[in-house]
Amino acid sequence: MTHAYRVDSEVGRLRTVLLHRPGAELKRLTPRNNDQLLFDGIPWVGRAQQEHDAFAQALRDHDVEVLYLTELLQDTLEYQPARDEAIAGVLDDFRLGDQLRRILASFLGDLTPEDLTRVLVAGLAHEELKTGRGLVYQLMDRHDFVIDPLPNLLFTRDSSVWIGDRVAVTSLAMPARRRETALTRLIYRHHPRFEGAETIYEPALEHLEGGDVLILAPGVLAIGTGERTTPAGVERLARRMLQTGLAHTVLAVPIAQERATMHLDTICTMVDVDKIVMYPALAYSLTAYTVTCENGDLRVSRARPFLEAAAQAMGIERLSVIDTGLDPVTAEREQWDDGNNTLAVGPRLAVAYERNIETNARLEAAGIEVIRIQGSELGSGRGGPRCMSCPVLRDPA
Repeated sequence: MTHAYRVDSEVGRLRTVLLHRPGAELKRLTPRNNDQLLFDGIPWVGRAQQEHDAFAQALRDHDVEVLYLTELLQDTLEYQPARDEAIAGVLDDFRLGDQLRRILASFLGDLTPEDLTRVLVAGLAHEELKTGRGLVYQLMDRHDFVIDPLPNLLFTRDSSVWIGDRVAVTSLAMPARRRETALTRLIYRHHPRFEGAETIYEPALEHLEGGDVLILAPGVLAIGTGERTTPAGVERLARRMLQTGLAHTVLAVPIAQERATMHLDTICTMVDVDKIVMYPALAYSLTAYTVTCENGDLRVSRARPFLEAAAQAMGIERLSVIDTGLDPVTAEREQWDDGNNTLAVGPRLAVAYERNIETNARLEAAGIEVIRIQGSELGSGRGGPRCMSCPVLRDPA
């Protein structure tokens, strides 16, 4: 059965969302590799799963259909073309060498769809490949990975983003994450549920991550460029969106290339059609370049204050700001703990981590109903409810 998916805003009533329940891939994290795998700590996996289950249930309680990435992937791997593509993607790794590549191909080819899904997500350690041999295999440490795990798959926002009725399968900047988009693309290309889905971006293009893409209003995108998304990625997506008519205005928003502000949605997220929760240290210094299309080519304006440029593009008088925290120290702490990274379930209804007490109080004072979830373990990868969700269907706002 095929479905029609469409997302025209950040705040239209959420109907269907793609999540990834954390699993064995998080158990691969150690003090030796957590930095390389982009986690600030070693999460308690069982508790992280409990927190994620509660997040998913909170969405279901508000009539949101929850799709799980691994379930879709397992279904997809029932089809031989999808299996072949998935295995070829793993084998296309220059670290393997010819002999280990042949052995790995044979190992993966014999796996059931369920076991192949597990290996693609959780990775494969040297000691788990019992048939391994050859120089490359011999020189590996027993704890090294023949196939790297994907602990950041938890953050489904980054590997794909729906804009209108098209999906952008993104190009992730960090080596630890690049294989995530291969799995996402596999699902969109081969799962019957997404039959006919048209892509507007592909992983082979310039670096662009979903956490940097905000749909401020129908036809209006804000795209951050900083640590993860390059200016060339912004330009490529802007050109495609504008020339196909899926957007009439794109705001290119430079952000600091720092861990605390890795994506635009760590700085601000929409909670209503004219309200945005925003880190106050940047609210009035953030700038934007307005990009439009004229005679088939891009026209780029001078930099202007983000809030001013956004309101004009959205056709509203003012974009109201709800500050993270009440004072500079609280604001900095709660921004680090993803206080800005809310997921709108509908206008004036948002999911947020319960730990950001001051920000949540400010949201409620501004008329936003807050669905509080626990995130002490989920947040160790630096991501909140928006990062952990990829909306595939929203009602018009």
